[in-house]
Amino acid sequence: METTSSAVAQASAAEGRQGGRPSPSARRTVDGYLEAPFSWYGLDEAFSGPRWLMQVGAGADGAVEHGSLGHGDEPSVKNEFAAQGGDSKEKFAVVVTIAAHPSRRSADGTGLLEATSVSSAAWLAGVGLLSFTWPGQMDHSLRDDWLDQQTETAWALADDLEGADWSSLSLPVDGVPTPFHYRESEFGWVLAGSTEAGVHLGAYGRGMSVYGLGFAAVKDLGAYT
Repeated sequence: METTSSAVAQASAAEGRQGGRPSPSARRTVDGYLEAPFSWYGLDEAFSGPRWLMQVGAGADGAVEHGSLGHGDEPSVKNEFAAQGGDSKEKFAVVVTIAAHPSRRSADGTGLLEATSVSSAAWLAGVGLLSFTWPGQMDHSLRDDWLDQQTETAWALADDLEGADWSSLSLPVDGVPTPFHYRESEFGWVLAGSTEAGVHLGAYGRGMSVYGLGFAAVKDLGAYT
């Protein structure tokens, strides 16, 4: 049975194969966010830049289980800055919220829905970053293979949050210092942690220092429309 996390990861990779940002048809309206039975998280009030909706994802039973909110410059696929040895001019951070729940039987009784964890958030964030990444000097025809390989790598990394590829840092969530797992690559950064509100948080970005970020429950989704 296909899990929620694998489905959204494949969707993110597919967006990347289209060679750019998600199309307007792939974006969800605020209605999808309003259907979630949990609070959405974004950057806190210290961030004064643009905010924008991305996508929500549902489980096999149709319930909204996760989604992303963007902050800063809306990113496009970067396939040149790394090869040129320069930095991306885009500055953005995407916050992924995923409902925390144990493994449970699907509504139709045909199988089990995957339990979510901090690793789930780390994987969704890692694959999200991949959707806006393309190594310099890579032939377009090879990008699908690269995305498949990197998606598998993102899963392996997310499954080993205590490994050497990750470091630890504390960032405020609703004003409370909260531990996160954090890693950097040449294409950006990824972090993941859990909140006292019963959701897991993932985040990814480029051009914005992760050390100055804070997260908070979104009080008004209108700020993202």
